[in-house]
Amino acid sequence: MTRIPEGYTPAPDLLKDRVILVTGAGSGIGAVAASTFAKYGATVVMLGRGMRKLEAVYDQIEADNGPQPAIYPLNLEKATPQQYEEMATKLGEEFGRLDGILHNAAALGTLTPLGQYSLEQWSKVMQTNLNAPFLITRVLLGLMKNSADASVIFTSDRVGRQGRAYWGAYGVSKAANENMMEIWAAELEANTPIRVNSLDPGAVYTDMRARAYPGEDPNTLPRPADIMLPYLYLMGPDSKGITGQRFEV
Repeated sequence: MTRIPEGYTPAPDLLKDRVILVTGAGSGIGAVAASTFAKYGATVVMLGRGMRKLEAVYDQIEADNGPQPAIYPLNLEKATPQQYEEMATKLGEEFGRLDGILHNAAALGTLTPLGQYSLEQWSKVMQTNLNAPFLITRVLLGLMKNSADASVIFTSDRVGRQGRAYWGAYGVSKAANENMMEIWAAELEANTPIRVNSLDPGAVYTDMRARAYPGEDPNTLPRPADIMLPYLYLMGPDSKGITGQRFEV
């Protein structure tokens, strides 16, 4: 596993003039990442399915005097390939390029033995956690190639790096994301400005974490705001040239 340089301190204007898409931006790590990217100068496109939550993050960014963000409502579990293409067209018309993607949205599914996992639940988790990041990356390649330095971050998890009982579709989807990240990185490294890495945020207090570990004391966990340095490092120019790596907080 790889970590960011010790003592890393991002410049105040690290992400100035960059356009960055964040999925699952309505809550948890995604919401804090969107706000943090904006504080460092990025124009953030916030993708999620809950307008009320996205609007709350939008208002926070405006209150912090960040660049005006954009909201793109999309239900990744149910979105069609055509809807992804429409998203790429609209973002192209609005911004002309894309400098970064944070694939943060995820579905937990159920913590169930594989032998008892329903196909319906399996398909829902895979659609959100695996198919959606693939389709988003694919349709937005053209916009990222218009950037001088584009970064894609796939969100990883330790259960995707080492199989663990009962983590079912979630664990399998995270393992597949690691492999997909490495394939994208290898294919894009030579002739594009796009770098692709994964980041495991570790144990962080979020709603998903609480559902997965209901007996855990949340006061023992860091908050999303406590882990933003690796996100800034990977999304900004300080990690230019680094691709295909598995990072952890």
